[in-house]
Amino acid sequence: MTENNGTLHAIIVMGVSGSGKSSIGEKIAAGLGLPFVEGDALHPAANVEKMSRGIPLSDEDRVPWLDRIGKEMKASLTKGEGIIVSCSALKRSYRDRLRTAAGGDLYFVYLEGSKELLTERMGHRKGHFMPTSLLESQLQTLEVPTGEPGVVTVDIDDTIDDIASKALKALAALGVRAFPG
Repeated sequence: MTENNGTLHAIIVMGVSGSGKSSIGEKIAAGLGLPFVEGDALHPAANVEKMSRGIPLSDEDRVPWLDRIGKEMKASLTKGEGIIVSCSALKRSYRDRLRTAAGGDLYFVYLEGSKELLTERMGHRKGHFMPTSLLESQLQTLEVPTGEPGVVTVDIDDTIDDIASKALKALAALGVRAFPG
């Protein structure tokens, strides 16, 4: 991916459940002066119900959700605004679908962590629909984005502030800059 000129940014904060997508996404959005969209809020009700019952989503379940995220990104970019969205984006085909929706200029922050750390973090969450029992399914589905264009990887074994700071530095190395104001 070529260096971005600093005008528009669409960034997906990705990883399995428990990796900190929402917390880190909010910090990155604040650091770049961009709005943050919680990808989980864009799931169809049937997906939330399915996951709440401990049933993994299929590719067919995920397509309408990915398309909603894509529409949110495209609408933001069309208005001349940037956007940060949290989305597990577990498979390359999902990320490619999102890249197409965003017009190809999309960055990903992949939050990487050990199964043990992810399990611990999920166990401490309150009020989230995703049970810890689905972590194994997500880890099996995950296609790590190593080598894909516009992807930065950040280890999550750190504080939220330090993880976000590392992500912002890595994004800056790709040409992603904060917006004034």
